[in-house]
Amino acid sequence: MNLHLTDNIKMPDHKLRRQVIDLCNKVDKPLLKLSTKDYVDNGLGQLVEQFQGQAGLVNIEVFNELQHTITGWPGGKPNADDSTRPERALPYPKRVIVFSPHPDDDVISMGGTVRRLMQQGHDVHIAYETSGNIAVADEEVRLYMHFINGFNKLFANGSDEVIKIRYREIMTYLKEKQEGDWDNRAILTVKGLIRRGEARNACGYNHIKKDHIHFLDLPFYESGKIEKLPVEERDVRIVQQLISEIQPHQIYVAADLADPHGTHRKCTDVVLAAIEEEKTANAEWLSDCRVWMYRGAWAEWDVADIEMCVPMSPEELREKRNAILRHQSQMESAPFLGNDERLFWQRAEDRNRDTARRYDQLGLACYEAMEAFVEYKF
Repeated sequence: MNLHLTDNIKMPDHKLRRQVIDLCNKVDKPLLKLSTKDYVDNGLGQLVEQFQGQAGLVNIEVFNELQHTITGWPGGKPNADDSTRPERALPYPKRVIVFSPHPDDDVISMGGTVRRLMQQGHDVHIAYETSGNIAVADEEVRLYMHFINGFNKLFANGSDEVIKIRYREIMTYLKEKQEGDWDNRAILTVKGLIRRGEARNACGYNHIKKDHIHFLDLPFYESGKIEKLPVEERDVRIVQQLISEIQPHQIYVAADLADPHGTHRKCTDVVLAAIEEEKTANAEWLSDCRVWMYRGAWAEWDVADIEMCVPMSPEELREKRNAILRHQSQMESAPFLGNDERLFWQRAEDRNRDTARRYDQLGLACYEAMEAFVEYKF
């Protein structure tokens, strides 16, 4: 079983598009304003020669390529010609699984697309691959423990012994905890529950059905430390069972391989390995499934690589922000915000707006923001 498939991810070969976009950036012109002189002066005269000696034909070719990446129908538009659309029209509605490495990557990276898929009637599942428990500050645990203890006193006259015992144990441990100490299993469990609750809250905002929210708790993550355990076959089997049961027409996976702690890479390795296992087993459903890779938490796709781009209006971008804000433990007090001082919703909005800006600079439609995807060929 190959557990390092992300090492073999190949970007699409959009050579012409890449060359022309680089030229646009170099001469500071939109696509349709590039002249023969621009091409010749920058060593790309051969491209014009390949298109009957007309720079305009090169421009139109690349313009149409990019134009056809833009869609308001990420699940495909039913009863419409799909020959130039990034997603096929049928089947409709589609079964969709969005794999989220942590319990917030779905809304950070593709929250607008998730809402669009739901609005357009698709059957959307969200699969949270890890508990995300180490990324919760101790203050959040204290807050919830005070609430639970107060609830017990107010509504049960303090009669729940389990709450009282656990409250004392956890609060004592946190009080005595020194810098560099790792959390014990009880605290990790509470932190995991906090993130589950936030994920359910965000899913509820996006109208995801309760039984379509899956917490996989992949074992490799549960080291209790920043350094995770190696990915093993048991991790893959958990994901394989889910995709085999749902048999999706679309799978979305995180390709944010710049994640500094490596969790995103491991999570995507697990999903791709599960797909390969199904492929080896000749699973028929795979023939009608497409895998889309998203980014957004740490980096964004280069425009030359993008194969599907979902635009958002100002209102839709605000709705995406509202879903991200449901993950309150990941705001100001989150332990792993890194050197970037922006909050996750700010990072997401800046990246989505920048993608829209880059499309605008190339002379395409000007949107408030865009979420981008690249297809994974398996």
